Amino acid sequence: MTKPCGCLLRDFNLIKIKCILPENRKMNIIWDITKEDTQKMVDFINENQNVFVENRFNRNIKREHIVTDKNIILKEITMCLLTSQQRSGPNTPIGKFLRLKPFPFTVEKFEKEKNIEDFIRKTLLTNGLNRYINRITKFIIYNYTGLIHTKWELFKNIEKELNGQTTISEERKIADKIAKNLKGFGPKQARNLLQGLGLTRYEIPIDSRITNWLNKFGFPISLSSIALQDTSYYHFVSDGINELCKKVNIYPCIFDAVIFSSFDKGEWNEENVIS
Repeated sequence: MTKPCGCLLRDFNLIKIKCILPENRKMNIIWDITKEDTQKMVDFINENQNVFVENRFNRNIKREHIVTDKNIILKEITMCLLTSQQRSGPNTPIGKFLRLKPFPFTVEKFEKEKNIEDFIRKTLLTNGLNRYINRITKFIIYNYTGLIHTKWELFKNIEKELNGQTTISEERKIADKIAKNLKGFGPKQARNLLQGLGLTRYEIPIDSRITNWLNKFGFPISLSSIALQDTSYYHFVSDGINELCKKVNIYPCIFDAVIFSSFDKGEWNEENVIS
Protein backbone atom coordinates (compact mmCIF):
# COMPACT_ATOMS: atom_id res chain seq x y z
CA MET A 1 0.00 0.00 0.00
CA THR A 2 1.29 3.43 -0.86
CA LYS A 3 1.88 6.09 1.78
CA PRO A 4 -0.92 8.59 1.09
CA CYS A 5 0.33 11.15 3.57
CA GLY A 6 3.45 11.99 1.57
CA CYS A 7 5.35 12.94 4.72
CA LEU A 8 8.44 15.10 4.22
CA LEU A 9 10.39 16.76 6.98
CA ARG A 10 10.56 20.53 6.63
CA ASP A 11 12.25 23.34 8.53
CA PHE A 12 11.60 23.30 12.26
CA ASN A 13 10.49 26.83 13.04
CA LEU A 14 8.41 27.91 15.99
CA ILE A 15 4.69 27.80 15.40
CA LYS A 16 2.88 31.03 16.26
CA ILE A 17 -0.87 30.68 16.66
CA LYS A 18 -3.24 33.54 17.39
CA CYS A 19 -5.87 33.27 20.12
CA ILE A 20 -8.87 35.61 19.92
CA LEU A 21 -9.81 36.82 23.39
CA PRO A 22 -13.01 38.55 24.57
CA GLU A 23 -13.55 42.07 23.21
CA ASN A 24 -11.51 41.11 20.11
CA ARG A 25 -8.18 41.25 21.94
CA LYS A 26 -5.52 38.97 20.45
CA MET A 27 -2.74 36.96 22.00
CA ASN A 28 0.03 35.08 20.20
CA ILE A 29 0.97 31.70 21.64
CA ILE A 30 4.32 30.16 20.69
CA TRP A 31 4.46 26.41 20.14
CA ASP A 32 8.04 25.13 20.13
CA ILE A 33 8.15 22.05 17.87
CA THR A 34 11.57 20.39 17.93
CA LYS A 35 13.10 18.25 15.23
CA GLU A 36 12.56 15.22 17.49
CA ASP A 37 8.88 16.12 17.95
CA THR A 38 8.35 16.37 14.23
CA GLN A 39 10.13 13.09 13.56
CA LYS A 40 7.93 11.46 16.19
CA MET A 41 4.86 12.75 14.36
CA VAL A 42 6.16 11.47 11.02
CA ASP A 43 6.83 8.05 12.52
CA PHE A 44 3.34 7.94 14.02
CA ILE A 45 1.75 8.79 10.69
CA ASN A 46 3.77 6.23 8.75
CA GLU A 47 3.08 3.52 11.33
CA ASN A 48 -0.68 3.99 11.06
CA GLN A 49 -1.30 3.70 7.34
CA ASN A 50 -4.35 1.55 6.56
CA VAL A 51 -7.36 1.29 4.26
CA PHE A 52 -9.25 3.91 6.27
CA VAL A 53 -6.49 6.48 5.71
CA GLU A 54 -6.19 5.50 2.05
CA ASN A 55 -9.93 5.89 1.59
CA ARG A 56 -9.78 9.39 3.10
CA PHE A 57 -6.88 10.27 0.78
CA ASN A 58 -8.76 9.10 -2.32
CA ARG A 59 -11.96 10.90 -1.40
CA ASN A 60 -10.78 14.18 0.11
CA ILE A 61 -7.44 14.75 -1.64
CA LYS A 62 -7.83 13.04 -5.00
CA ARG A 63 -11.57 13.79 -4.93
CA GLU A 64 -12.41 10.46 -6.55
CA HIS A 65 -16.08 9.47 -6.93
CA ILE A 66 -17.41 12.50 -5.05
CA VAL A 67 -21.19 12.36 -5.13
CA THR A 68 -23.25 14.67 -2.95
CA ASP A 69 -26.82 13.74 -3.82
CA LYS A 70 -29.62 14.17 -1.30
CA ASN A 71 -29.47 10.63 0.05
CA ILE A 72 -25.74 10.80 0.71
CA ILE A 73 -26.20 14.13 2.49
CA LEU A 74 -28.99 12.63 4.58
CA LYS A 75 -26.78 9.67 5.48
CA GLU A 76 -23.89 11.95 6.46
CA ILE A 77 -26.20 14.09 8.61
CA THR A 78 -27.36 10.91 10.35
CA MET A 79 -23.75 9.76 10.81
CA CYS A 80 -22.78 13.07 12.41
CA LEU A 81 -25.66 13.01 14.86
CA LEU A 82 -25.03 9.39 15.81
CA THR A 83 -21.30 9.85 16.33
CA SER A 84 -21.59 13.09 18.28
CA GLN A 85 -20.97 11.36 21.62
CA GLN A 86 -20.62 7.69 20.73
CA ARG A 87 -17.73 5.56 19.53
CA SER A 88 -17.96 4.72 15.83
CA GLY A 89 -15.23 2.21 15.07
CA PRO A 90 -15.72 -0.42 12.35
CA ASN A 91 -17.20 -3.07 14.65
CA THR A 92 -19.45 -0.82 16.73
CA PRO A 93 -23.25 -0.72 16.19
CA ILE A 94 -22.85 2.70 14.52
CA GLY A 95 -20.16 1.43 12.17
CA LYS A 96 -22.28 -1.56 11.16
CA PHE A 97 -25.39 0.59 10.72
CA LEU A 98 -23.62 3.06 8.44
CA ARG A 99 -22.46 0.21 6.20
CA LEU A 100 -25.99 -1.10 5.60
CA LYS A 101 -26.79 -1.42 1.91
CA PRO A 102 -29.21 -0.06 1.02
CA PHE A 103 -28.99 2.52 3.79
CA PRO A 104 -32.46 2.71 5.39
CA PHE A 105 -32.77 6.51 5.57
CA THR A 106 -33.41 7.97 2.13
CA VAL A 107 -35.50 10.83 0.80
CA GLU A 108 -37.67 8.36 -1.10
CA LYS A 109 -38.28 6.29 2.03
CA PHE A 110 -39.09 9.33 4.15
CA GLU A 111 -41.55 10.57 1.52
CA LYS A 112 -43.46 7.28 1.69
CA GLU A 113 -43.58 7.00 5.47
CA LYS A 114 -46.72 8.30 7.17
CA ASN A 115 -44.90 8.64 10.47
CA ILE A 116 -41.24 9.49 9.86
CA GLU A 117 -40.47 9.86 13.57
CA ASP A 118 -41.74 6.37 14.36
CA PHE A 119 -39.84 4.92 11.40
CA ILE A 120 -36.53 6.52 12.39
CA ARG A 121 -36.86 5.49 16.02
CA LYS A 122 -37.76 1.87 15.19
CA THR A 123 -34.91 1.62 12.67
CA LEU A 124 -32.35 2.90 15.17
CA LEU A 125 -33.63 0.56 17.89
CA THR A 126 -33.53 -2.44 15.54
CA ASN A 127 -29.86 -1.70 14.89
CA GLY A 128 -28.95 -1.35 18.55
CA LEU A 129 -28.74 2.45 18.52
CA ASN A 130 -30.85 3.48 21.49
CA ARG A 131 -28.53 6.07 23.03
CA TYR A 132 -29.96 9.61 22.76
CA ILE A 133 -32.53 8.12 20.39
CA ASN A 134 -35.28 10.68 21.00
CA ARG A 135 -32.97 13.67 20.57
CA ILE A 136 -31.25 12.23 17.48
CA THR A 137 -34.59 11.36 15.89
CA LYS A 138 -35.90 14.90 16.37
CA PHE A 139 -32.67 16.40 14.98
CA ILE A 140 -32.83 14.21 11.85
CA ILE A 141 -36.45 15.22 11.23
CA TYR A 142 -35.79 18.93 11.88
CA ASN A 143 -32.83 19.01 9.49
CA TYR A 144 -34.54 16.93 6.81
CA THR A 145 -37.74 18.99 6.80
CA GLY A 146 -35.72 22.21 6.82
CA LEU A 147 -33.75 21.12 3.76
CA ILE A 148 -36.93 20.08 1.97
CA HIS A 149 -38.55 23.43 2.78
CA THR A 150 -35.56 25.37 1.40
CA LYS A 151 -35.13 23.02 -1.59
CA TRP A 152 -31.70 21.95 -0.32
CA GLU A 153 -30.32 25.43 -0.97
CA LEU A 154 -27.70 25.12 1.80
CA PHE A 155 -25.95 22.22 0.12
CA LYS A 156 -26.36 23.56 -3.40
CA ASN A 157 -24.34 26.60 -2.31
CA ILE A 158 -21.80 24.45 -0.48
CA GLU A 159 -21.07 22.37 -3.57
CA LYS A 160 -20.42 25.53 -5.58
CA GLU A 161 -18.16 27.11 -2.97
CA LEU A 162 -16.11 24.01 -2.15
CA ASN A 163 -15.72 22.66 -5.66
CA GLY A 164 -12.06 21.98 -6.51
CA GLN A 165 -9.15 23.48 -4.55
CA THR A 166 -10.19 25.28 -1.40
CA THR A 167 -8.54 27.40 1.26
CA ILE A 168 -8.72 27.13 5.04
CA SER A 169 -10.82 30.29 5.27
CA GLU A 170 -13.30 29.07 2.63
CA GLU A 171 -13.76 25.74 4.38
CA ARG A 172 -14.09 27.43 7.77
CA LYS A 173 -16.76 29.83 6.51
CA ILE A 174 -18.89 26.98 5.17
CA ALA A 175 -18.41 24.84 8.30
CA ASP A 176 -19.55 27.71 10.52
CA LYS A 177 -22.59 28.19 8.28
CA ILE A 178 -23.56 24.53 8.69
CA ALA A 179 -23.19 24.75 12.47
CA LYS A 180 -25.64 27.67 12.49
CA ASN A 181 -28.19 26.05 10.17
CA LEU A 182 -28.39 22.40 11.22
CA LYS A 183 -29.88 21.29 14.52
CA GLY A 184 -27.55 19.27 16.73
CA PHE A 185 -24.47 20.52 14.88
CA GLY A 186 -21.64 22.46 16.49
CA PRO A 187 -18.19 23.25 15.09
CA LYS A 188 -17.03 19.63 15.27
CA GLN A 189 -19.95 17.91 13.59
CA ALA A 190 -20.23 20.61 10.92
CA ARG A 191 -16.69 19.73 9.88
CA ASN A 192 -17.41 16.04 10.26
CA LEU A 193 -20.22 16.42 7.72
CA LEU A 194 -18.10 18.27 5.17
CA GLN A 195 -15.19 15.87 5.62
CA GLY A 196 -17.51 12.88 5.22
CA LEU A 197 -18.76 14.32 1.95
CA GLY A 198 -15.16 14.64 0.74
CA LEU A 199 -15.36 18.43 0.42
CA THR A 200 -12.70 19.55 2.90
CA ARG A 201 -8.97 19.09 3.44
CA TYR A 202 -8.03 21.59 6.15
CA GLU A 203 -10.93 21.99 8.58
CA ILE A 204 -11.36 18.76 10.58
CA PRO A 205 -13.68 17.53 13.35
CA ILE A 206 -11.65 17.98 16.55
CA ASP A 207 -12.86 15.31 18.96
CA SER A 208 -11.46 13.61 22.07
CA ARG A 209 -9.12 11.43 20.00
CA ILE A 210 -7.52 14.53 18.47
CA THR A 211 -7.33 16.48 21.74
CA ASN A 212 -5.87 13.52 23.64
CA TRP A 213 -3.19 13.07 20.99
CA LEU A 214 -2.36 16.79 20.90
CA ASN A 215 -2.21 17.05 24.70
CA LYS A 216 0.27 14.16 24.83
CA PHE A 217 2.24 15.59 21.92
CA GLY A 218 2.61 18.95 23.66
CA PHE A 219 0.04 21.45 22.41
CA PRO A 220 0.91 24.78 24.13
CA ILE A 221 -2.28 24.79 26.23
CA SER A 222 -4.30 21.93 27.69
CA LEU A 223 -7.21 21.28 25.34
CA SER A 224 -10.78 20.93 26.55
CA SER A 225 -13.64 19.28 24.66
CA ILE A 226 -16.10 21.60 26.39
CA ALA A 227 -14.17 24.71 25.31
CA LEU A 228 -14.21 23.46 21.71
CA GLN A 229 -17.93 24.19 21.61
CA ASP A 230 -16.93 27.84 21.34
CA THR A 231 -16.31 28.80 17.72
CA SER A 232 -13.37 31.14 18.36
CA TYR A 233 -11.59 28.60 20.53
CA TYR A 234 -12.22 25.95 17.86
CA HIS A 235 -10.67 28.19 15.21
CA PHE A 236 -7.63 28.72 17.45
CA VAL A 237 -7.02 24.98 17.88
CA SER A 238 -7.66 24.37 14.18
CA ASP A 239 -5.03 26.98 13.30
CA GLY A 240 -2.52 25.12 15.47
CA ILE A 241 -3.32 21.80 13.79
CA ASN A 242 -2.95 23.33 10.33
CA GLU A 243 0.43 24.84 11.21
CA LEU A 244 1.63 21.54 12.67
CA CYS A 245 0.52 19.62 9.55
CA LYS A 246 2.41 22.06 7.32
CA LYS A 247 5.64 21.03 9.01
CA VAL A 248 5.33 17.42 7.88
CA ASN A 249 3.62 18.12 4.56
CA ILE A 250 0.34 16.41 5.38
CA TYR A 251 -3.23 17.58 4.94
CA PRO A 252 -5.14 17.89 8.24
CA CYS A 253 -7.89 15.57 6.95
CA ILE A 254 -5.30 12.80 6.54
CA PHE A 255 -3.81 13.57 9.95
CA ASP A 256 -7.35 13.22 11.35
CA ALA A 257 -7.79 9.83 9.63
CA VAL A 258 -4.46 8.58 11.01
CA ILE A 259 -5.32 9.54 14.59
CA PHE A 260 -8.90 8.28 14.31
CA SER A 261 -7.95 4.86 12.96
CA SER A 262 -4.98 4.47 15.34
CA PHE A 263 -7.45 4.09 18.22
CA ASP A 264 -9.16 1.13 16.54
CA LYS A 265 -6.15 -1.20 16.79
CA GLY A 266 -5.97 -2.35 13.17
CA GLU A 267 -9.68 -3.15 12.82
CA TRP A 268 -10.15 -1.30 9.53
CA ASN A 269 -10.05 -3.36 6.31
CA GLU A 270 -11.47 -3.35 2.79
CA GLU A 271 -14.74 -4.90 3.99
CA ASN A 272 -15.61 -2.59 6.85
CA VAL A 273 -14.40 0.82 5.68
CA ILE A 274 -17.36 3.20 5.49
CA SER A 275 -17.89 4.90 2.15
